[in-house]
Amino acid sequence: MDARTENHAVLPEVLDRAAAGRLSRADLAFLLSLEDAGDCRRLFAAAYAVKLRHIGKNVSLRGLIEMGNVCAKNCLYCGIRKDNARVERYLLDADAVVRMAEWAWGQRYGSVVIQSGEIESAEHANLICGILRRIADFSGGELGVTLSLGEQDGETFRRWREAGAHRYLLRIETSSPRLYRELHPPDHSFARRLECLRQLRSLGYQVGTGVMCGLPGQTAGDLADDLAFFADLDIDMIGMGPYIPHPDTPLGAGLYVTDSFRARQLRLGLKMIAAARLYLRDVNIAAATALQALADNGREQGLKAGANVIMPNVTDLAFRRNYQLYAGKPCLEENADHCRGCLALRVAGVGENILWGERGDSEHYRRRTFSGRPRSETAKSPIAP
Repeated sequence: MDARTENHAVLPEVLDRAAAGRLSRADLAFLLSLEDAGDCRRLFAAAYAVKLRHIGKNVSLRGLIEMGNVCAKNCLYCGIRKDNARVERYLLDADAVVRMAEWAWGQRYGSVVIQSGEIESAEHANLICGILRRIADFSGGELGVTLSLGEQDGETFRRWREAGAHRYLLRIETSSPRLYRELHPPDHSFARRLECLRQLRSLGYQVGTGVMCGLPGQTAGDLADDLAFFADLDIDMIGMGPYIPHPDTPLGAGLYVTDSFRARQLRLGLKMIAAARLYLRDVNIAAATALQALADNGREQGLKAGANVIMPNVTDLAFRRNYQLYAGKPCLEENADHCRGCLALRVAGVGENILWGERGDSEHYRRRTFSGRPRSETAKSPIAP
């Protein structure tokens, strides 16, 4: 029996265990190793069925405001890393950020994400506090706000939470300390990033994190461990995306994005969404913009594989080209009005329903917070070998 035939025979058993909430690490690695198109379709269909049970045909929107590309970090894969001298740096002021948030609110986006490079300073912390209070004022506290501003001290996280932020996305990029060291300079601390995630959880945020899929040297076992990491931390929301090299970075220099590379990375990104949905059940999972960079309908494929969040860009066009974490970022020339209309058609085209005007809080967070449930029904650490 060849490997493909064997996979056909084993897959139904693994999906049966997934339906029963009994996936092991070996099962996750198996699902992430699938290559046959038919097997992948069966995986995506199983994940979509779980999404329907827990979330329905619902898509939550997060209007993405790329506040600035000034960054103190020097991550080896990132296009806005501190040492990339080819980037024109910018940092929006409070009026610009609030104006974009007001536009999103007026267009019935239930939430916004304020994202930027990592800056740690009292001045920056105060700037964000002021923005959050102004957003709370004009929306009566109804517009959801996710921050994705990197590592901060606990006091800053606390002040931002009190000022109106209720979600925080801090991607760890890999849960493997070995891979983390290969992706970052020596002064970047895996332990500190992990501690920030724990602080966010203790302060009552809806906590999100995520990883890159298809990194050089990364295995299916590494990605299975990432999913176990999400469960162990009882994460509420996940933002994952396939690794796409940026030519102005140490990791991406000399790498070429071929058609076969695009297909492989897209397939892996979709498999991670599906495996996360099967394993973690009721968390929010984003269909990352990087999927659309690999295929025009990549985000829609992500929705059909189990994702339930999309983050359309509402940043002014003048700044979008200077916020490219990877090469080939889509929608650089489409204004926010066009993106809104295009997105509505795309989502409807795959049979999904946009939750206009709703914050789209994580079902996992609601159950964990209001039902007295101490941990996710799927959380297990470590997962079965």
